[in-house]
Amino acid sequence: MFSYRHAFHAGNHADVLKHSIFVHLLDHFNKKETPYWVIDTHAGAGLYDLRSDWAVQNGEFIDGLDRVLEQTDRPAFIERYLEAVQAVNPDGLANIYPGSPWIALMSMRPHDRLRLFEMHPSEHEILQQNLAAAGRAAQRQAAVYGTNGFSGLKSQLPPPTRRAVTIIDPSYEDKTDYRKTIQAINDGLQRFATGCYAVWYPLVQRREVTEMVRSLERLNSPWVHASLTVCKPAGDGFGLHGSGMFVINPPYTLYAELQKNLPWLARVLGQDDRAGFTLKQHDPSSQSATSPKSLNTPRGSRGVRPDAPRFSGKPTATPARVARTKPGKNAGRHEP
Repeated sequence: MFSYRHAFHAGNHADVLKHSIFVHLLDHFNKKETPYWVIDTHAGAGLYDLRSDWAVQNGEFIDGLDRVLEQTDRPAFIERYLEAVQAVNPDGLANIYPGSPWIALMSMRPHDRLRLFEMHPSEHEILQQNLAAAGRAAQRQAAVYGTNGFSGLKSQLPPPTRRAVTIIDPSYEDKTDYRKTIQAINDGLQRFATGCYAVWYPLVQRREVTEMVRSLERLNSPWVHASLTVCKPAGDGFGLHGSGMFVINPPYTLYAELQKNLPWLARVLGQDDRAGFTLKQHDPSSQSATSPKSLNTPRGSRGVRPDAPRFSGKPTATPARVARTKPGKNAGRHEP
């Protein structure tokens, strides 16, 4: 139940997709003065050290964050994401990676609120310590619960401000997470129909993935669905060959931004000739859905670089404590 630890995967291609979209959602909510909430159902530790044994064991950030940093033609959508990563790296080296809670905390205004759920005892403890180290202001804004995020979400909706971004990104190592995600969305929309819900999911060889996506695409709420494939599926069935983000009640700007930026991400993060993306949207007011777009971009092999790449700008914050404990059995595997 508690084998998955995100430190093995921090900064990988899935994080690049998820967090670049998440930053865009937060930027949109910040355009209005009205306070909002961010609810994270599977928060993790908050901060991750890419120099740790866990991160280096798989080195997934090399084909994720590092690839992005190597590019000289980064679009504004990606630069905004990198600003969030740079903010926790005061020396200008990309050694610390912020999870969704930290990206939210750095983006929110003093009158906004953050609600975090994390069941893993060690991750929960580290997350609390990170928030304590961040200072009293962060502790006033954020509340951390060591309970199930799926059930905990019900207690948070609707928020008093009637504005919220909910991010749902379980590990899906338990196959029931797919069903629970669908149920959480259905329950959430009943309680708070106008809330923004962002669902991340892995592209792995499981029928549950297809079933969950089909269920989400049957929703009559407005949505944008993006998926990014970086390589062909592994022969043994393990590991990600991509990931997807399904955003319900998205900002009106999201689809256009993804139209412009998914081709760039597929080109930069693609590892073989199976790399590409799909993009769909549904707008009930127009009674139409936009057909998927796809792109195939061949890529060659890539070696591991020992040195962390540098950011080009000046950081704005310093990191707190990050996960540095020993991995457990199967902790770094995405299983089918």
